[in-house]
Parts: sequence; structure tokens; C-alpha cells
Amino acid sequence: MSRWFIALLLTCACAAQAAPPAASPEDIERFLADKRLITQLDGVRHSVADKAHVVADRTADLIGNAMGFIGVPYRRGGTSATTGFDCSGFVLAVYEKTVGMILPRKADQQAASTQVIDKKELQPGDLVFFNTMRRAFSHVGIYVGDGKFIHSPRKGSEVRVEDMRQSYWQRRFDGARRVAVEAKAQP
Repeated sequence: MSRWFIALLLTCACAAQAAPPAASPEDIERFLADKRLITQLDGVRHSVADKAHVVADRTADLIGNAMGFIGVPYRRGGTSATTGFDCSGFVLAVYEKTVGMILPRKADQQAASTQVIDKKELQPGDLVFFNTMRRAFSHVGIYVGDGKFIHSPRKGSEVRVEDMRQSYWQRRFDGARRVAVEAKAQP
């Protein structure tokens, strides 16, 4: 965003106190410089950009780590690549390995401890929940983008990517959740 545009926005937001109605762009820039607002705005812009990069890097790492487990066999109660994963154990392991967060052990507990989001807001790294055992939030996976998610499906199968738009998953979709970046690890 250009300094002129930011200056214009600030002028509009506080016109009664900031500058006379007929102020020139140079007057506005001088006013902002005198008040050190340009320096503050530059600092905010850099801070926001830095945070966006951290989130993008975290998401790429999260999806990359999850994809690294493709082919690991399903194992009820499993939480490691060496012994196998169940659905919630897979999610738990990916988040712990990638960002050091320890999520609750069961899918319904993971749903309860994360932020509800609309399906339209899904971003890679978000959790997707399904009713696969005639009870809400009985299955969980990690959204990878483009309508797909990665999960550990059931006995006799392996960690894999599937399309949420398949009728089986559409009928069973229970909701989407976001793991808060600021969330604290559980003891």
C-alpha cells in the first residue's frame, strides 16, 4: 500500500482533527511525518507481513509433515508412524511434530477445543470432522486445500488424501475447525 493511500485513509478517518479540509498531499505527508505516524505505519506493515510469512511457513510445514505420513497403516489407538495411527492420533502427531502443540487425544475433544469455522473458510491445516460411527465428530482429518483432506481412515487402510466432495464424505461432514496459532500446549 502506498504512503499516499495510507495518508489519505488516515486523513479521512480523523479529518476533523488531523488536517484542514483543503490540505495538499504534501501537507498530509508532512503532518504524518511530524507525528511519526509514517514510521509507525511502516512498522505495523512489516509486522503484519512477518506474521503472514510465519503462518504460511507453519501451514506448509504442517501439510508437508502430514504428507510425509502417507502410507502409514491405520492402528486403533495409534499415535506414531512406527506403530500406526488412528484418525485423531494422526492429527495429534502432526500438530505436535510441526508446531509443538499437544491437542486432545480424541476427535470429539479436538473439535471441542478448536475454533469453529465455516466450511467456506477452510484453509490448509484446518481440521475437518465427520460422523462415521453414528455419532458427531467421530472422525477427523487435516484439510490440505482444493477440497481435499489427509487422514487415517480405518482398519486395513493407510494414511491417505481424499476428496471431501465425494458423496460419502459430504453426507458425513460435521464441521470445520481451526487450531489457534496462540493455543497453548496442554500438559
